[in-house]
Amino acid sequence: MFKPFRTLQSALIAIAGLGLASLAAADNLVEGQHYEMLPEPVETQVEEDQIEVTEVFWYGCPHCYNLEEPLNAWVAEQPDDVAFRRMPATMGGDWNTHASMFYAAEELGIHDEAHGAIFSAIHQDGQKLNNADSIAKFLSQYDVSEDEVRQALDAFGVKAKVNQAHARMRTMRLMGVPALVIDGRYLVTPSSAGSLENMPQVADALVERVRQERQG
Repeated sequence: MFKPFRTLQSALIAIAGLGLASLAAADNLVEGQHYEMLPEPVETQVEEDQIEVTEVFWYGCPHCYNLEEPLNAWVAEQPDDVAFRRMPATMGGDWNTHASMFYAAEELGIHDEAHGAIFSAIHQDGQKLNNADSIAKFLSQYDVSEDEVRQALDAFGVKAKVNQAHARMRTMRLMGVPALVIDGRYLVTPSSAGSLENMPQVADALVERVRQERQG
């Protein structure tokens, strides 16, 4: 079941979105209006000279699907000091099954090819991809066998990554997706940004804020 962030009143969303197109300076951001601070920072998983931007998503979430295009465009423009990573949300049921699918595709080396196609299969073609058989059949189109997919889904390394994602979810105390987490501290949601399309812009300004913080 999709668990969206609580929808703000339209007037508040409009206010939160004002001026986002021109958020060139990190100083323009307001906590509680454009972003939130995580209750407890999470340890980042990138080099010290990099700024981690993590997308937390669920393949079954229509908002995550709609965020893909603007987010991918933003990621393609980032300099080398920005390390973008995806983390599947784990809230039980199909969420965990899809998280296993995500990490199995990584394990098999087909994630880059399959990620967008998985979203399309679910949201355009009506496939649920919520069990081993359907996942194995779908991923087997990427030069891997169905048996290899099933083995990956059941692999210790994949299960460990799902557990690690769940632990990070609990630390972040996220109640819904999509979400962007910058430097393990700053949280951007559709509500805080004013829209899905504004999320990368707010993330961009927060990345610049982290740069300024590190420069002292």
